[in-house]
Amino acid sequence: MKELIDQLRKELDLSENQALKAIQIIKEFAKKKLPVFSGAIDKLFDKYAPQQEEDFMD
Repeated sequence: MKELIDQLRKELDLSENQALKAIQIIKEFAKKKLPVFSGAIDKLFDKYAPQQEEDFMD
Protein backbone atom coordinates (compact mmCIF):
# COMPACT_ATOMS: atom_id res chain seq x y z
CA MET A 1 0.00 0.00 0.00
CA LYS A 2 2.96 2.28 0.68
CA GLU A 3 3.91 2.00 -2.98
CA LEU A 4 0.41 3.08 -4.05
CA ILE A 5 0.42 5.99 -1.60
CA ASP A 6 3.83 7.11 -2.88
CA GLN A 7 2.69 6.85 -6.49
CA LEU A 8 -0.46 8.91 -5.83
CA ARG A 9 1.59 11.52 -3.99
CA LYS A 10 4.19 11.75 -6.75
CA GLU A 11 2.01 11.58 -9.86
CA LEU A 12 -0.90 13.66 -8.58
CA ASP A 13 1.01 15.89 -6.17
CA LEU A 14 -1.22 14.83 -3.29
CA SER A 15 -0.53 15.12 0.41
CA GLU A 16 -0.37 11.89 2.36
CA ASN A 17 -3.86 12.51 3.77
CA GLN A 18 -5.24 13.16 0.28
CA ALA A 19 -3.65 9.95 -1.02
CA LEU A 20 -5.10 7.98 1.90
CA LYS A 21 -8.54 9.47 1.23
CA ALA A 22 -8.24 8.57 -2.46
CA ILE A 23 -7.48 4.98 -1.49
CA GLN A 24 -10.51 4.97 0.81
CA ILE A 25 -12.69 6.16 -2.07
CA ILE A 26 -11.28 3.44 -4.34
CA LYS A 27 -11.91 0.81 -1.68
CA GLU A 28 -15.53 1.87 -1.15
CA PHE A 29 -16.13 2.12 -4.91
CA ALA A 30 -14.82 -1.41 -5.44
CA LYS A 31 -17.01 -2.73 -2.61
CA LYS A 32 -20.12 -1.10 -4.12
CA LYS A 33 -19.40 -2.39 -7.62
CA LEU A 34 -18.40 -5.87 -6.44
CA PRO A 35 -20.41 -6.44 -3.25
CA VAL A 36 -19.86 -10.19 -3.36
CA PHE A 37 -16.14 -9.47 -2.87
CA SER A 38 -16.50 -6.79 -0.17
CA GLY A 39 -15.02 -9.04 2.52
CA ALA A 40 -12.03 -9.87 0.35
CA ILE A 41 -11.56 -6.22 -0.54
CA ASP A 42 -11.56 -5.28 3.16
CA LYS A 43 -9.01 -7.99 3.91
CA LEU A 44 -6.78 -6.91 1.03
CA PHE A 45 -6.81 -3.25 2.02
CA ASP A 46 -6.41 -4.06 5.71
CA LYS A 47 -3.52 -6.44 5.05
CA TYR A 48 -1.48 -3.89 3.13
CA ALA A 49 -2.62 -0.73 4.88
CA PRO A 50 0.06 1.22 6.69
CA GLN A 51 -0.57 1.82 10.39
CA GLN A 52 -1.50 5.48 9.97
CA GLU A 53 -4.12 4.56 7.38
CA GLU A 54 -6.44 2.97 9.95
CA ASP A 55 -8.54 6.12 10.39
CA PHE A 56 -9.18 6.24 6.66
CA MET A 57 -9.98 2.60 6.01
CA ASP A 58 -13.23 2.12 7.89
